[in-house]
Amino acid sequence: MKNLIIRKARAGDEEKVLSLVQEVLNSYGLKLNPYDEDLDITNIPKYYTENNGDFEVIEFKGDIIGSYGIYKIDEETCELRKMYLKGNFQGLGLGNIMIENSFKIAKALKYKRITLQTNSVLYKAIKLYKKYGFEEFSEEVCTRCDLAMIKEIA
Repeated sequence: MKNLIIRKARAGDEEKVLSLVQEVLNSYGLKLNPYDEDLDITNIPKYYTENNGDFEVIEFKGDIIGSYGIYKIDEETCELRKMYLKGNFQGLGLGNIMIENSFKIAKALKYKRITLQTNSVLYKAIKLYKKYGFEEFSEEVCTRCDLAMIKEIA
């Protein structure tokens, strides 16, 4: 798609990413919580890039329309976090690109498995995760989530 840029997040993107996450969550009746489960996107360098992780955004004409991050859990496990895409950009194959990029990043950072937490109302995302081999597993999840998934990548 023309005018589409996938790039590493940089300092100053936090407000735009928070706004994106809030917009997508609200469309599913869920709420943003920057003091708990969304604290990590208030300081992307601290929680991602300075902690053996990475965070990327998708821009369209200067507006952040998508995001995803690789967050360190332990030496072998990372978590795919904050994978959000504005509604009018869904169904164009961008979710596939986001997941494939996250696998490449996780492997480059030497992780062996990726976990994620989601909410069952995000059925489009769950379908995508399953397509890429994520399986449900029992793990404690954040307040907003009711489902944990895992995929071995090593």
